[in-house]
Amino acid sequence: MPRVIGFELNSQEPEKAADFYSNVFGWEVADPQWDYWSMTTGNNDVPGINGGIARGPNDFPHGTRIQIEVDSIDDAIMKAKNNGAVIVRDKMEFDHFYLAYLIDPVGLGFGLIQQKSV
Repeated sequence: MPRVIGFELNSQEPEKAADFYSNVFGWEVADPQWDYWSMTTGNNDVPGINGGIARGPNDFPHGTRIQIEVDSIDDAIMKAKNNGAVIVRDKMEFDHFYLAYLIDPVGLGFGLIQQKSV
């Protein structure tokens, strides 16, 4: 069953946002990759999720999106479209995963992630 595995905070000032969350909550912020700063929000032995801060793109300059891990990103995109979702960014390939961004029928943005086989 697909699960929420992370969150993404979008900002036009990601460095400032990263400093804020690090200073206020003690979250560990990694060096950026592709204008994305990964954040560790706590001990992995405690329930919770990690996430990151991204330089918000034109289609989503500010806000929060959850990331949902799926077995097949192509199948998940098709099912989402058939149920009223709109693709904001179609399947993109990164080193270790595929990623797509969609908007559900009520306007909520979310990401789909499929890990590549190792």
